[in-house]
Amino acid sequence: MTPVPLSEDNPFQTLIAEANNDSAILQSQYENHRVTRNSHQSAKILAHNFPGWSLDEILKRLDGPGKEDGFFDPRNCLVIWARPSPQVRDLICFIQNELRSISPSLWLMPSENLHLTVLEVAHSQTEEQIEELVQTLQSSKDVTSADIAAYPRSHPTRLIKPMVSFDSAALALSFVPATCEYLEAESSSDKEHYTYHHLRRDIFDMVRQTKVPVASRYVVPSAHLTIARFISQDGFLIRGSDGAETVDHSCVKLLIDKISEINQKLENEYWPKEGAIKDGGEWIVGQEGLVIRRGRVWYGGGEYVPLD
Repeated sequence: MTPVPLSEDNPFQTLIAEANNDSAILQSQYENHRVTRNSHQSAKILAHNFPGWSLDEILKRLDGPGKEDGFFDPRNCLVIWARPSPQVRDLICFIQNELRSISPSLWLMPSENLHLTVLEVAHSQTEEQIEELVQTLQSSKDVTSADIAAYPRSHPTRLIKPMVSFDSAALALSFVPATCEYLEAESSSDKEHYTYHHLRRDIFDMVRQTKVPVASRYVVPSAHLTIARFISQDGFLIRGSDGAETVDHSCVKLLIDKISEINQKLENEYWPKEGAIKDGGEWIVGQEGLVIRRGRVWYGGGEYVPLD
């Protein structure tokens, strides 16, 4: 396949250019983003005036104690995902069980729905709008949906250093792109510098070549799989003498402390040590190809777009 021509306005290329195409700098950008975000979110959540979790108002009507029969998510999307390896799934299962021990009311992403969004093409559209985009994608001759799905097989990228990232609405398992010292010795010099961020850049331009416009919200340096969302304040409220319920800050702190404990374990056991990486601590993205999904995909659902 011929090289992917870069769009002048490709948002992923901007960071690559700023990093001088240096994989170590790109990894540092991803690391700084998630560490800084966790720090800010922790301070916000542990503050005395924290009002409680930001509940997913649609999800709580789809699942859990507040489920409403007949309700459906009105938001339709078109996305390109990578599914996690069995080893990463096992790691997430361990983390979810640890989180459940502190917060039984958390909504946990089902294992079969876990996904990494390589590119969000369109979001919050009608079924008809998404159908039009899919038709445009499938009518493309220069770049096909099969080309897009298969691209990582010839352009392998690795993610390492798992960490739980969080805010007041959800929790995710995040990774950073591997640098050349973590790649196999037989890798070529070009491949040593080809990272997950380069993959996002190329997939963006491949979709553009199909004449499908890209309206992605996610261009920040982040590689994450959502693993849990808040759909209830249950377990985090305390009733005062007047009968009113307020946030139980001690319970909130227990969850934040549990996340810190998990992250310390991940760093100790799953981050690279002397060139070795434990199963689950490294992920070859899209090793079996990417997945193109349409419809109500917000929580890992939706339908497959057939590959041409």
